[in-house]
Amino acid sequence: MVRIEKVIDGSLAKKHGACENDTLVSINGHEINDVLDYRFYLADSHIDVCILRDGDKLAFSIDKETYDDIGLEFETPLMDKKHRCENKCIFCFIDQLPQGLRESLYFKDDDSRLSFLHGNYITLTNLCEKDIDRIIEMHISPVNVSVHTTNPELRCKMMHNKRAGETLSYLKKLSDNGIELCAQIVLCRDVNDGIELERSLNDLAGLVPSLVSVAIVPSGLTSYRENLYPLKPFDKESSLKVIKTVEKINQKYRKNIKRNLFFCSDEFYLMANKKLPKDSYYEEYSQLENGVGMLRSFENELELFLKTLSKEEKQIQRSISIATGESAYEFICNSVKKIQRKCKNVNCDVYKIENDFFGHTITVAGLITGKDLINQLSGKKLGEELLISRTMLRSEGDLFLCNSSLEDVEKGLGVKVTPVMQDGASFVMAVLGIKEV
Repeated sequence: MVRIEKVIDGSLAKKHGACENDTLVSINGHEINDVLDYRFYLADSHIDVCILRDGDKLAFSIDKETYDDIGLEFETPLMDKKHRCENKCIFCFIDQLPQGLRESLYFKDDDSRLSFLHGNYITLTNLCEKDIDRIIEMHISPVNVSVHTTNPELRCKMMHNKRAGETLSYLKKLSDNGIELCAQIVLCRDVNDGIELERSLNDLAGLVPSLVSVAIVPSGLTSYRENLYPLKPFDKESSLKVIKTVEKINQKYRKNIKRNLFFCSDEFYLMANKKLPKDSYYEEYSQLENGVGMLRSFENELELFLKTLSKEEKQIQRSISIATGESAYEFICNSVKKIQRKCKNVNCDVYKIENDFFGHTITVAGLITGKDLINQLSGKKLGEELLISRTMLRSEGDLFLCNSSLEDVEKGLGVKVTPVMQDGASFVMAVLGIKEV
C-alpha cells in the first residue's frame, strides 16, 4: 500500500473521488507496493481500484484506454525508498570518495526498478526468487545486470556478498523466460581479467539470444583507497590484452550469432593508444551509457553535422576554449581541428585538466570538478566562452561533484561556462555558438 501525494485535477481518479493522502491499496485485486505494481496493473482498460481513507476502504471502477494513466502522483517515482546495495565491491567508486561531499553521492543503489525505469545496472544480490518471478510475470525487459564474473567464488570475493555466486542462476532463469539482458563487467586488473574474463564471456554467450550485449569497462581508482583492496590501474599493455581477449571471444561466436556481443569501453582503446573500431562494429550502440562507442558515435555525428553547415555558419567568428579530461584530450583536439577546417574564423584553445580532486589515475571528463577547473584555468586564455562536458554536472545541471556550482566556476574564471551534451552535433553547435531552434 502506498500513500497518494496528489490527485491531478480533471483526472479519472479525481472524478471518481480519490483524494490526497488516501492510500492506494490495490488495482484489480493486486496489492500495490511500488511503481512496478502500479504501472503493470494500471495497463488494463478496465480497472477496479481500492483505496483506504481514515481506516475505511473505498472502491471504484474506471474504464479507460489501455495504458492510460488515471492521475495519481506519489511521494517518489518509485513510490517507496530506493533499495540500498548490499555488496561491498572491491572496486566500488563510492567507497573511494573523499569526505565532505553532498550526502546523496554516498548512497549505493541496487534497485531492479531503477533498471526498468532508468537503465541502471543491478547485481541481483538483493533479489529473491519471488522478485525474479515478478520480473518475468511483468515481462520487464531488458534487465541490466552487473555481472563482473561468472565464477561464483570469485564473484563472492569481488562483491563481498555470500549470495553473489548463487544469484548468477537468475541470469539463466530470466533468459529462459524471454527477458532480454544487457550485462556489464567492471574489470579489475589481475582479478577478473585474463582467463577469468574468457570464462565469463564464454558463459554469458550461452544466454544468447536473450543476451543483447556485454560492456567491459575498467575499474576507476581514485587516490582515496586507504584500507581498500589493492587494485592496479590498467596501462597500455594490459589494456591491449583486454581488447585482444574480447576480440578473440567475439570472433569465436560471430560466425553463428552474426553479430558482436562483447564490447570494450572507449577508455580501453584510449589507454591502449589503439584506433577505435568502425561504426559497424558497435551494432546498435546498446552500451553507449557505459562509454562503449561513444567517441565513434560522436565523431560520426560531428562529421555529418559539418556537412549541413550553411555558408553563413561557416563564416562565424568565435574565440572560445574547451576543458576536458586527459583521456579524451587528443580526441577533442582533433574534433576541433575538423571544425576549424570548415570554419576558418573559429579560434579555440583546448585545455587538459588533471584530476587533482580524485587523483591523477582518474582521467575521464565526467569526474572533473569545479575546483580543478578554477585552479588550473585561472589566468589562461579562455575567450568569450568555456565549454565543458555536461557529464561534469549532476542531473539537475547545477553542481559539480565537489559541490561547486556552475556560477562558482563562472565567477572564479570570469567567463561564461557552457555545459555541452555528449554528441557531435551539440558539440559543433556549441563551438560555433549556434542556438538550437
